[in-house]
Amino acid sequence: MSEYAILVYPSANRVYTDSTPALLRAELAVFGLSALETEISEIGETELGGVGYLTFTTPAPLSERDLALLSNLSALYALFELGDGVLKPVTIGPLANFDSDLLTIQKYPGKTNELFTKLLVNVTLLATANPTAMLDEPLHLLDPLCGRGTTLNQAMMYGFDATGLDVDGKDFDSYEMFIKTWLKQKRIKHSAESGQVRRNKVRLGRRLDIGFGITKERYKAGDVRKLSYLNCDTLTTDELLRPNSVDLIVTDAPYGVQHGSHRTQDASLARSPRDLLAAAVPVWTRVLRPGGALGISWNTNVAPREELAAVLDKAGLDVREDGPYTGFAHRVDQAIVRDLIVAAKPV
Repeated sequence: MSEYAILVYPSANRVYTDSTPALLRAELAVFGLSALETEISEIGETELGGVGYLTFTTPAPLSERDLALLSNLSALYALFELGDGVLKPVTIGPLANFDSDLLTIQKYPGKTNELFTKLLVNVTLLATANPTAMLDEPLHLLDPLCGRGTTLNQAMMYGFDATGLDVDGKDFDSYEMFIKTWLKQKRIKHSAESGQVRRNKVRLGRRLDIGFGITKERYKAGDVRKLSYLNCDTLTTDELLRPNSVDLIVTDAPYGVQHGSHRTQDASLARSPRDLLAAAVPVWTRVLRPGGALGISWNTNVAPREELAAVLDKAGLDVREDGPYTGFAHRVDQAIVRDLIVAAKPV
């Protein structure tokens, strides 16, 4: 029997810090349910020397592959083996291809906490038909409501290809300026092209296409990851991307003030996140490959979980309602109680 203790990553956001232990417990349970070779149990919390830790037990020491997976827990700061009250450090190796300021340097009102973004990506990955693929191959992530690109940046950290859509021109401009500047300052080998998006001679919006290398050597060898930001209506996703072309879809839905689509003249759709998701989920599902998964975070004050689950089910997706997948609800502020829901596309 082995016992482990996780030192939780301190968040700059006090409200999120208060929610982090419970969220990490649920995330760890999803890892155990979906991906780990070693069974984990007795997930709990304890204090050692006045410092809080998340603890769990395994029947045998974690395998190298399990450690590689758990190294990517969103709020894991350090991992220890626990014995007789003594903490023995365990070496971790998270997938972090770039400096952490790729995720933290952007500051703006309404930004989704980067630790929660990583959690949402992880939980969606774990719902795919190959939940450990992140260790073995570059995947293609789509955020169809990408805002200023926090999810796209997390995909870059993992070495994935990424595509984002958002109708807000200011968000597009801000992200283009940020990512081009960041890549240049970090001296990362890359190419960047901007242009128009047209279909059948109709202008749909703008695009930013970036090719970047994890290292200079890999870039020179032709191992290039791709990042695209389309300043287009999310309801055109299936016109702009090939069917069955993305491995996972991850998005933080608008919380009731902003909107994601201008395509319809129906004012209620432009205003209401619940109506937007009802219209958009079937469109997004067409570009998701069989065996892929879709993860959405949203404000439960806007729509109950059962209603969003029905939208996903109607689109032909299998909603994950296994125990830990329902343990992520947490308060963001007085008006927002955020939760996430994940569904997989049948193989």
